[in-house]
Amino acid sequence: MDARANGLTIKAPGRPLTGRVTPPGSKSITNRALLLAALARGTSRLTGALKSDDTKLMAQALRAMGVTIDEPDATSFTVTGTGRLRAPAAPLFLGNAGTAMRFLTAAVTMIDGTVVVDGDAHMRKRPIGPLVQALRSLGIDIADSNGYPPVTVHGRGPFSAGRVEIDGGLSSQYISALLMAAACGTGPVEVALTGSEIGARGYVDLTVAAMRAFGAEVEQLDEAAWRVQPTGYRAADFTVEPDASAATYLWGAEVLTGGAIDLGVPADAFTQPDAKAQALIAAFPHLPAVIDGSQMQDAVPTLAVLAAFNRTPVRFTGIANLRVKECDRVSALATELSRIRPGLGREDGDDLIVASDPDLAGQVLPTRIETYADHRIAMSFALAGLKIGGITILDPGCVAKTYPGFWDALASLGVTYDTVD
Repeated sequence: MDARANGLTIKAPGRPLTGRVTPPGSKSITNRALLLAALARGTSRLTGALKSDDTKLMAQALRAMGVTIDEPDATSFTVTGTGRLRAPAAPLFLGNAGTAMRFLTAAVTMIDGTVVVDGDAHMRKRPIGPLVQALRSLGIDIADSNGYPPVTVHGRGPFSAGRVEIDGGLSSQYISALLMAAACGTGPVEVALTGSEIGARGYVDLTVAAMRAFGAEVEQLDEAAWRVQPTGYRAADFTVEPDASAATYLWGAEVLTGGAIDLGVPADAFTQPDAKAQALIAAFPHLPAVIDGSQMQDAVPTLAVLAAFNRTPVRFTGIANLRVKECDRVSALATELSRIRPGLGREDGDDLIVASDPDLAGQVLPTRIETYADHRIAMSFALAGLKIGGITILDPGCVAKTYPGFWDALASLGVTYDTVD
């Protein structure tokens, strides 16, 4: 499938989709494992890993800081580190990879030298101020651009023992970044929240589990604080589980078409927060009237498009953080749903209301879906094309950020497309 086309018009299959599709490795876990392996002494082997734009950018940045990373096959990395990163010769460019940007902003503070961490135009609109402020409270010489990238760090080696407070309301990635760097400090570091709210708390659990796999000692003191011992990391063999966020599109395609898609892994085997969406997806077309998306944020676009075909309207709450993702996803979802049918999606403060109309299924409604360079907008609205004729996904190549094989995966189930030049 030529995802380099300007657009793909999906041909609604008109039948149940059946077959087996193995989701790619988890982006979230792959980028955590890459960094932890890079900070470890020795050679680590990561299997089941994701090879996508985001993970390639992370690997590229780590190589620039002296880490040896080989790629023996399509789903593996072999990472050899010395326990320390060195100052790169040029600014680190991380595109719009949020995990890489936040994680490396904390990690490079341990380098003896100056490091600039930057991204593309989209990344420069994604806030990093709370993380920078927390690092500055540890005595680190660090500056951002009015709360956004680029970030410039004048490092003086690992930070010392102490306590750091962080506002995790906007992103759990700030907390994860601090926790991973803390294990390389010169003494115990306590990471504490300024409030109890975390955007997608389950991702912090993923971080702690990965840290422990590479030899870190992390103690959760209470719901809002962790203590990390200065153990550093040791090399390990590590298996990355499939990506739960990617799985939501396949679960969605299954229920929308009445099909049977075997992912090769049961839903309850995932440890990622977005796996919680499976129970909601399985309830389609009887989704609840209110869905709190705060702890499964990347699954919200999938659920929102499913809601368009639900029996009754659905309000999505707890999703204000979606406004600072790859694009403003609350606005994007409302706008693009309403391209399909006026009024189908609507913003109400930071909530999203999907009007729902089961009669959309089977109609031909030629619609060009803007994707805002956002992989999740592209993949979620592909689901609409399984039931409505004439849905065209613009910039389909943006799925390479986390799921390069997405369009081929749907094609393997019998979905066909027309390319738009």
